[in-house]
Amino acid sequence: MIKVDPDAKPPGFKGRKYFTTMKHNQSGFKIDTDSIKLSHKLPGGVDLIFAIPEHEFGVVKQVEVFQDGKEKWYLAVVEVVVPPTPVDNGQYQAWDLGVIKQTAVNSQGKFIEVQNIRPDRYWNKKIDTVQSKRDHCKKIKGKQPSRRWKRYNAVKRKMEKKKSNQLKDFQHKVSKKLVENTKATTIIIGDLSVKKMPRSKTATKLMNRSTQGTGYLARFAGFLTYKAILAGKQVIEIGEEYTSKTCCCCGKIHPEMTVKDRVMQCDCGSVFDRDRNAAVNIMLRCLSQNALWTGYQEFTGNLRHTGLKIASIPGHSQEAPCASGG
Repeated sequence: MIKVDPDAKPPGFKGRKYFTTMKHNQSGFKIDTDSIKLSHKLPGGVDLIFAIPEHEFGVVKQVEVFQDGKEKWYLAVVEVVVPPTPVDNGQYQAWDLGVIKQTAVNSQGKFIEVQNIRPDRYWNKKIDTVQSKRDHCKKIKGKQPSRRWKRYNAVKRKMEKKKSNQLKDFQHKVSKKLVENTKATTIIIGDLSVKKMPRSKTATKLMNRSTQGTGYLARFAGFLTYKAILAGKQVIEIGEEYTSKTCCCCGKIHPEMTVKDRVMQCDCGSVFDRDRNAAVNIMLRCLSQNALWTGYQEFTGNLRHTGLKIASIPGHSQEAPCASGG
């Protein structure tokens, strides 16, 4: 008896624009200082050669040729790079990665803030307009869409690509500066796995396009991680549940706070910027979970010198309220 999967789809036909990504694993290519030649040839026996910037490659594991949604061709070279061994100098820097800004605090209790550019705000309105016009064009199921539909769809894809490229370029530049401009050899960030992102209706509506739709924060964390590793630094991911809603001075949780509340106002008298409060909590959580008590006491001591009344021992709050900040 032949078993049939009711959800299985019948095989389809490849369109005229279909292209299979070509992968060459450790063979099938020859690399020179300024070009890569593939064993695959074009029709007529023409050699397939790609010009590349001059670069001394180490051990190349794979060469891949692919085409993106804009019908541009790309050549990806996977090279084995041995990063330097991280050396712990006892200095830490904790980052709260957000949509509006990136906020950090270091072992000396100094805060750093980087305002995010928001090209999505510019492009989303234009994309919605073009998509609305496209959706009003005729596209009968089983038949080719109209020329107008194709034109609007091409414009929409071009806009989406520009938006993505602008965000990606900004993230590369910022993550590089963050790694290069800190003396800390340990960088702490929140765990941004999809399963731990906010799931409330309000959070989803506000953050869908900027974080969940494009993987904005997770991608930035990835850039920050690999650049830190190449610089001989280590990155530690810490669960950041309630770091923005927990007072860093007394430890009280404020579940009523929403993403629109930008200031932490606690009953203990503390008034603190939401993102700075989260960065402090991420630092404290990492140091306490890893039993780095020397770093913990040094960090809290430096914060108290800035006027922030914070406990030197986990779970013990100071009687005096913390100073306003942010």
